[in-house]
Amino acid sequence: MGTMDFKADPSAVSINLLLIVHPEEAASKQKGPREGQTDGSQSPGLQDDGNGNSSSQSPQGRDLQGQQVCKEPCKQPQAVTPYSSKGTQVTVEIHPKDSPPQLFKKLSFGKGPRKLPSLSSQDDKGFRTTEAPRPPGGKDLHAYPWDRSSLKSLPVDLQQLEKLDAYALKVDVKSSVEELVRALLKQARSDLEKVRAIWMWICHHIEYDVVGYHNKSQLASRPLDVLQAGKGTCEGYAGLFEHMCSLAGIQCMKLFGYSKGNGYKTGQTFTGDSDHAWNAVYLDGRWHLLDSTWGSGSVDDSFTKFTFRYNEFYFLTHPALFINNHFPDNSNWQLLKPALTLKDFENNLLHNSNFYTLGLLAAHPQTAVIQTVNGKASVSVDCRPAMLFTFKLRGTAQQGLLTLKRQGMQLDIYPQKTGSHKLQIFAKPSRGSGDVYQCVLEYLVECRSVDAALRLPRELPQPVGPSWLSERRGFLRPSHPGPVVHTNDGRCSLTFTLGRDVLVLASLQGEGGSLPEELGMQHVMAVRRGAQLELKVQLPRAGSFVLKLYAKKKSEPGNYDYVFNYLLSCLNAEVRWPAFPLSYSKWGQDYEVLEPLAGVLPAARNVRFRLRMQGVAKVLVQAEGSYPLTHNRGYWEGSCSTAGCSEVFVMVHENANHSFYSHVLKYQVESQ
Repeated sequence: MGTMDFKADPSAVSINLLLIVHPEEAASKQKGPREGQTDGSQSPGLQDDGNGNSSSQSPQGRDLQGQQVCKEPCKQPQAVTPYSSKGTQVTVEIHPKDSPPQLFKKLSFGKGPRKLPSLSSQDDKGFRTTEAPRPPGGKDLHAYPWDRSSLKSLPVDLQQLEKLDAYALKVDVKSSVEELVRALLKQARSDLEKVRAIWMWICHHIEYDVVGYHNKSQLASRPLDVLQAGKGTCEGYAGLFEHMCSLAGIQCMKLFGYSKGNGYKTGQTFTGDSDHAWNAVYLDGRWHLLDSTWGSGSVDDSFTKFTFRYNEFYFLTHPALFINNHFPDNSNWQLLKPALTLKDFENNLLHNSNFYTLGLLAAHPQTAVIQTVNGKASVSVDCRPAMLFTFKLRGTAQQGLLTLKRQGMQLDIYPQKTGSHKLQIFAKPSRGSGDVYQCVLEYLVECRSVDAALRLPRELPQPVGPSWLSERRGFLRPSHPGPVVHTNDGRCSLTFTLGRDVLVLASLQGEGGSLPEELGMQHVMAVRRGAQLELKVQLPRAGSFVLKLYAKKKSEPGNYDYVFNYLLSCLNAEVRWPAFPLSYSKWGQDYEVLEPLAGVLPAARNVRFRLRMQGVAKVLVQAEGSYPLTHNRGYWEGSCSTAGCSEVFVMVHENANHSFYSHVLKYQVESQ
């Protein structure tokens, strides 16, 4: 018996078809995947949306994370099945009225009972035939928003897959897709391992076709062409992946939709045809999502150079994370409950893969466009591990206050111009100095009014204020846990509990370098009382200043390292505080000046001195003459005349057996 052609009169079998095939299965929807491949070529012809709707257009769109690309039209397939001794087997295309071919079912017509053939059968090339992919159902759906449980929709032990991954990378077969699949499956036992081997091979051997992207006549579209050329656009990646999975006996779908990738502008809307393609695979009784295009690497902004840069994130990505930058034409393929609308997708903040692979959990606000309120906009990020953050507003890390939290960060932005501002958030692990900051978030800040009262110094390092990072360096229990200290009279005192063996230096920095470094250090006096450290600050004038803190271990040689800073703010225009006296290296951190605090002394006056200095034998004040101080209950007291001198020094005799004094403080004397 020969092969029967059901084109002339299908009525003879219509009843049998209705008895065997569920109408809802025949009409199941999937926009983008083009089925009916029999020879390894790209499934061509009409594009079905999976609901029985079709289009014969060649859609234009963007590719590889959002760039424009043409999805090439395909040829119409021919379906033929071999002769069977149990009766004539007929391959029938089953679809709703006026819709394109979609699902293939093999039905047997003979004397025996009518049933679908076993899925364990093989085709003429030795590959197991696969069941037609079913549409996603309730058991495939994941809750939205993300429950923070896992980055993947299926438990995957990457360490156990390392041997398979290494094997797949070494496979070098390009003669045919079938031979490549045979080679990859030699080390794959489970369906997951089969999918993994195919994924790893494509991500490391197929590059994005930047030439074909610009010149569609040179674009490889069929799976065999993509394989042999070693390159393709997103539809080429997805088509090759789908065909290889089919040969491996894995149900796989090629999906189309919108993406937030290269070329995406924060807050943009999506209209027209799809711009990207990816896949869904059926494993362990559920559908899972992956994107081998984005898993393979990236292109530059001009779309002229591709760089292999493997990205594990896009393998079996959790649907609640995948929806962040992939919006399928058919909402069923979001695999989410509830499903998002296109408006939700457009408005939602873009979290790129770095956001999740670095261990970040959530960002607030969750909308891509944020409005300032009274000249201020705020952003926060939650994370599990301690992370370092920085930012750029209009390309510079200015006009903002970033504070590290134990489980994330807080950022307050104060744009100094109205209009739209691009805000980028960067992060990196706190351990490992070799790591670089990676962009994890991008907002569009709409500023309607400027807060003129708050002008942040350009020299303000980020982050600002004490945090877990300063705790690591020994600064514990700060009296001011916030990043900003406001003072009305221009003076303030900050205290910490210091860890053992920690030495501290502090310096005040003014706007635009208006305060020289040495003078800036004189506006801060550090006083150590056991484990307590007090920093006394006197501002030279009204305005905003940066208080920088440095530290080192007493037991280690070398310089002091920068630890953290505060922003000090004073709006009182009458403030004019002098600097403290200049201290030398012999001035101990447990020494304290009670009188005089001003570093400039009046001329021709008797000035009283009162100092707390433990462990010294003698103290004297050197002016025009020498004035020894008297030790009284832990304090050294006395007075000296400033007449006839321009400088006054405080000197100590540390050991009674020594014959020399060391300079510890220096005062200036006002000119007469």
